[in-house]
Amino acid sequence: MSQAIRWGILGTGKIAKAFASALKDTPGAELAAVASRSADSAAAFAAEFGAARSHASYQALADDADIDVVYIATPHPMHHDNAMLCLRGGKGVLVEKSFTMNRPQAEEIIALARQKKLFVMEAMWTRFMPAVQEAKRIVDSGEIGRAVQVNADFGFAADFAPEHRVLNPELGGGALLDLGIYPLSMAAFFLGAVESVQAQAQMGPTGVDVQTAFSLRHEGGGLSACSCSLLARTPTELTISGSKGFVRLHDRFHNTEEISVTLVSGAARSSRSIVLPRSGNGYAHEAIEVGRCLRAGLIESPIMPHAETLALMGVLDTIREQIGLRYGADRNDG
Repeated sequence: MSQAIRWGILGTGKIAKAFASALKDTPGAELAAVASRSADSAAAFAAEFGAARSHASYQALADDADIDVVYIATPHPMHHDNAMLCLRGGKGVLVEKSFTMNRPQAEEIIALARQKKLFVMEAMWTRFMPAVQEAKRIVDSGEIGRAVQVNADFGFAADFAPEHRVLNPELGGGALLDLGIYPLSMAAFFLGAVESVQAQAQMGPTGVDVQTAFSLRHEGGGLSACSCSLLARTPTELTISGSKGFVRLHDRFHNTEEISVTLVSGAARSSRSIVLPRSGNGYAHEAIEVGRCLRAGLIESPIMPHAETLALMGVLDTIREQIGLRYGADRNDG
């Protein structure tokens, strides 16, 4: 591997552009190549973000010998095939969330990565934010007592046409996979593995969920209450509570720069705020972790390990079963 981590980006949509911008804020990273199914789209993306090469097919990117790792930036239903393609080409992958459409697909990706000894990670960028890492340190320190409860929401009013990715079942639409993955992943990050889940949803006219609420029981006994919505602009906050107080990640918790710690003892109450700026648009932090892992010869990140990605995909499958949300990939997997 060269000194710089040589990135490829598969896809040229909004999230791909955000990640390409973040690579400029990532020490020791270079955008080596981009791929699209359109030569013009790939060339325009490469020119805008300074990629050394552009490819008119995903296969060409997978075959590019001068790439260390590929960021998969396509819609959810394409993640499995795109990741498998790149792994077969000998490339590590950072796969945008939701990681896949279901757990069986995730198992195939991780099995191939382990067989080939290649890096793979779910792109849950929130876990790597400085403010979130500090919140985790505070919770683990015991300052708020034993953490036993998480409350988290993520919602916005999606004023989109029915064919838009967020509402289109053929593109993996729905509140759960697009937004609910955040409260779910963060609840597990702070309280540990999920033991059981109960969910309810409001389904929309396109057949996907437009609001979902779910409660989690964690293996350590803690409980989480989570919700996601494409109908309401919710507070989008996350609170971790223990016997001595609580830590709150404020508005747009998924990329917040501010947390507060409140301690309560009888009638006494004290609060402090902590501001921890993110780098650029925030995506650089997960890219930095990928680079660290690659240089260390790791095939998974301890912050977003394979086992947890698999477990959370399984929880999402259970929630979808409870609310009656099915996709084409489920039929393909029997």
